[in-house]
Amino acid sequence: MQQNSSFACAINCMDGRIQEAVRKFMTQKFGVEYVDMVTEPGPSKILAEHTNTAIVENIEKRVAISVEHHGAKAVAIVAHFGCAGNPVTKEEQIEHLRQAKKTVEEFGFAVPVVLLWVEGDWDTVQELD
Repeated sequence: MQQNSSFACAINCMDGRIQEAVRKFMTQKFGVEYVDMVTEPGPSKILAEHTNTAIVENIEKRVAISVEHHGAKAVAIVAHFGCAGNPVTKEEQIEHLRQAKKTVEEFGFAVPVVLLWVEGDWDTVQELD
């Protein structure tokens, strides 16, 4: 881990419109300098369905680098309005987020896992219960 730096991790959609909003939210909420972005198109669906084992294992490997080597304090799973990788309703995406959280918690990292929704203004980030 680098000296004098702090990290969080976001399992985030690859959509560039939401990257900055997620980074800002995570740095403010967790008081960190950096946010490692683990990106895939529609990652909440990938993690919820757990049918593509290779991608799930790759996500786990990248989160492990963030947590174990960068000392990430938390991991977020992110979904957003208008997702091309998971083109379903907000309600369905939120259900995917909740299922994805179970998968990420099974990775066994001793950090909190939070769920984030980014609205269509590409700036509003809501933390879900």
